[in-house]
Amino acid sequence: MFQKIKLPNGLKIVSVPDKRARTATALVLVGAGSKYETKENNGISHFLEHMFFKGTKKRPNALKVAETLDGIGGNFNAFTSKEYTGYWAKVSREHLDMALDWVSDIFLNSKIESKEIEKERGVIIEELNMYLDMPIQYVGELWEELLYGDQPAGWDTIGLKKNIQTIRRNDFLDYLKEHYSAQNTIICIAGNFEPSQTIAKIKRYFKGINNGKIKSKEKVLEKQKESKILLHYKKTDQTHLCLGVRGYNFFEPQKYAQQILAIILGGNMSSRLFSSIREKRGLAYYVHTSSESYTDSGYLVTQAGIPHKAAEKVAELIVKEYRSLSQKKISAGELQKAKDYLKGSSVIGLESSDAKASFYGLQELLGGKILTLKEKFKIIDKISREDIQKTAQNIFRSEKLNLALIGPQKNKLGFQKILKI
Repeated sequence: MFQKIKLPNGLKIVSVPDKRARTATALVLVGAGSKYETKENNGISHFLEHMFFKGTKKRPNALKVAETLDGIGGNFNAFTSKEYTGYWAKVSREHLDMALDWVSDIFLNSKIESKEIEKERGVIIEELNMYLDMPIQYVGELWEELLYGDQPAGWDTIGLKKNIQTIRRNDFLDYLKEHYSAQNTIICIAGNFEPSQTIAKIKRYFKGINNGKIKSKEKVLEKQKESKILLHYKKTDQTHLCLGVRGYNFFEPQKYAQQILAIILGGNMSSRLFSSIREKRGLAYYVHTSSESYTDSGYLVTQAGIPHKAAEKVAELIVKEYRSLSQKKISAGELQKAKDYLKGSSVIGLESSDAKASFYGLQELLGGKILTLKEKFKIIDKISREDIQKTAQNIFRSEKLNLALIGPQKNKLGFQKILKI
């Protein structure tokens, strides 16, 4: 069970009590991420997230910020994505008041001092360098760049190096004023707590929140008439690829069938592509398929790390399974197995208070509507074999195919011949 409250200033509170839990999580979500940026300030959302840990008037430096929750064994962190940024603290249930005080303090009162900005530039540039040296992660960034190109949806969340080196304090203050407001902020509390008392405390801790108007993000433009390939040359020991298609967004009901397709293809160790590529042929250690649904775009993608010489063969095997799902109905047994996996993994994933906070809070932030697991399972249960095939036929089309690859390959010709359904 959960409760939603909207305060007069527009701030929303979602409470998800669970008396069985031994922890409680306070999560602050704001509807601002890299999709809300411009070319000139790309990376500011992520940079700002870092600055919230550098000191407030009450906790004047990074050490004092960290010591507050370190001293009680709490977990805390933040994250920045394309469409939102989050700040959270997870503590044993008796320390929730301290977690609320801490997260509200960094969210509302961070000093964002120029001297700290200068120091943090180096930290973020090293973070960027780390990701560039991790092809297993960087290939995912290239995948979205290939899909969306030179628009906010196609830019890296961490930002451009030149922006990281030049963003100033006033840029942060302007961004905060334009994008951080009660109008697009959710406070989600999950775990073991007393709802009425906790809600009263939230009102007190967050009474100083800005409630001004916010700037909207640029709508994603999707234009594709033929398959596309991005080869990123790098001398690696392994080729990493992302091969997939444009799909359904957060608000389209077909996203559930798309999720099931992802499970059937490469969602677990008994999936089609895991069996075909790893178990039968030994061509990969990791191969998996995932489904992503943003508020205004979506996709299904298979990622794998493979021997250089097997890149075209693996791409061919992936496309073969995409084609098969669009041409032939899956069996009732395979559909039920995928549904059971989706439901079972969802239940397991929501055992912790921080997972519950994200599950409920993000639904409210992105869609303004919360579905419980039970309600989501009812939707999943109604999906038929025909629904799966229809969804496959809609998304698995030659003109929607895209391949991003990191490795020593330079010639697209062989891949171009493969990307046909």
